Amino acid sequence: MKITDLLKKDFIIEELVSTGKQEVLEELSRSFQKGNVKFNLDAMIKVLLEREKLGSTGIGDHIAIPHGKLNGLDDLIVAFGRSSRGIDFDAMDGKPVNLFFLLMAPEHSTGQHLKALAKISRMLKDHHFRKSLMETKSKDELYQIIADKDDQT
Repeated sequence: MKITDLLKKDFIIEELVSTGKQEVLEELSRSFQKGNVKFNLDAMIKVLLEREKLGSTGIGDHIAIPHGKLNGLDDLIVAFGRSSRGIDFDAMDGKPVNLFFLLMAPEHSTGQHLKALAKISRMLKDHHFRKSLMETKSKDELYQIIADKDDQT
């Protein structure tokens, strides 16, 4: 599975303007509207907030991987967002989150959904990858860093 098959450049936000958990989920979800993805924005945000109630998807090391399954979605989709200042996301380690990968899946795609989550998690274990994502400037560079890591993982 290739993350870059699910992530379009239009789904990358170089600097999130959001300051809170719900705002981040909304901002990342709205990025999908730039890519001809047909979905209900309110329903997506509701699914993500419900998932967060089960336990934060802020996994530590300044990373969050919010995810959910949405009825009516045709394919898996991934968005990426970065916050240089960090956002309180109730992460497991209590630290603010800088790097967000949002994964949305069709309601009945358990296997693919889990494979994509696992792949993103493996990619983010690499400190140099995370550092590169924080230091690069443009959307094109961010996409290329993710693509290069995707090829190696």
